[in-house]
Amino acid sequence: MSKIEIDAVTAEFFGAFDNRGGKAADVARIRRLLLPGGVIVKAGPEFTVYTVEEFIEPRHRLLADGRLVEFSEWEVSERTEIAGDIASRFGEYRKSGILDGEPFEGGGTKTIQFVRTSDGWRISAFAWYDEH
Repeated sequence: MSKIEIDAVTAEFFGAFDNRGGKAADVARIRRLLLPGGVIVKAGPEFTVYTVEEFIEPRHRLLADGRLVEFSEWEVSERTEIAGDIASRFGEYRKSGILDGEPFEGGGTKTIQFVRTSDGWRISAFAWYDEH
C-alpha cells in the first residue's frame, strides 16, 4: 500500500504546476504535500536552496501571470525504496509549455524524500537537476 500512496503523492506534486487548457495551477497544494520545514534544492549552475514558501511564491506568480502557459511536467521513470516510515524516490521527468510566447520542452532528474506521518506520506525534501 505504501508504494501506491507514494505514487499518488508524487503525481499530485507534479500536477500542482499544470496550467494546461487555461486552468489555474494549484501550487498552493505544495504546502500540504511537504512538511512545513521541508528543504528544496535546485542543483546545477543555478544552485539554490529554498524553503517551502520561497519555492511556492515565484512559481505561483510565473504560472498565474500569463508568462508560462500550457505547462505541465510528468514523471517518465522512477525507482522508489521504502524502509518502514521513510522512502526515497529517484526519477526522470519531462516538462513542456510556452514561456514568453516560445514553446519549450525539457526534463531532468528529481529525488524526493518521503516520511510517513499521522496524516500519511509527506515529502520531507526534494532536489532536482534540469538537463538543458
